[in-house]
Amino acid sequence: MYCGNCGTDNADDSLYCKKCGKLMEHEEETRVAVKDASGAGMPAVRSEDGSDEPIFSITPTIKFVIAGYVIAAIAAVVLVALMSMLFPGLGSVAGVIAGLSLLAIPALYHIRQRLVRYTLTETKLEIDSGFVSRTTTNVPLGRVQDVTVTRTIAQRLLGMGDIVVDNAGGDGRSFVMKNIDSPRKYADQLLRQMGDVGRGV
Repeated sequence: MYCGNCGTDNADDSLYCKKCGKLMEHEEETRVAVKDASGAGMPAVRSEDGSDEPIFSITPTIKFVIAGYVIAAIAAVVLVALMSMLFPGLGSVAGVIAGLSLLAIPALYHIRQRLVRYTLTETKLEIDSGFVSRTTTNVPLGRVQDVTVTRTIAQRLLGMGDIVVDNAGGDGRSFVMKNIDSPRKYADQLLRQMGDVGRGV
């Protein structure tokens, strides 16, 4: 290890330079900071193996799922009451079974929602889906042509929407990030990062 003051070669574990006596400063690990596309004021950091750190990683909202649970619960109570009135002996048991089957519908949709994840890194958009067989689709930001936010009336009322990503590479098909909370915020982050990639930042 060389002294930063006089340039004398010292042992790696030296605390002071053997020539000038100056305190030796050991080199610290260097991390490469890049501009944060989220605008949050904190720099994104590239990991040691060169992979991109995520700018955001999100899953579809469960607001529709919660609404489905509420509707299914109400329908189940009504069904149990009707079955009990129509079939006094067997109606309550059959009604409970039918009510539980109604609750299975939003439960399956809930599981399906949690198996999808959208991750934006410095250079690409990753789309992970599946449970037993996991599929990851990588969309390089340099190939993204446009980003559009679309909302139905129900989505607007619940503060969510879909983010449509037009991909110029491969077969040119679009990817839809469905039912995202605050979709405009994430679309803006994606557009800013696309601009940084285009400028070579």
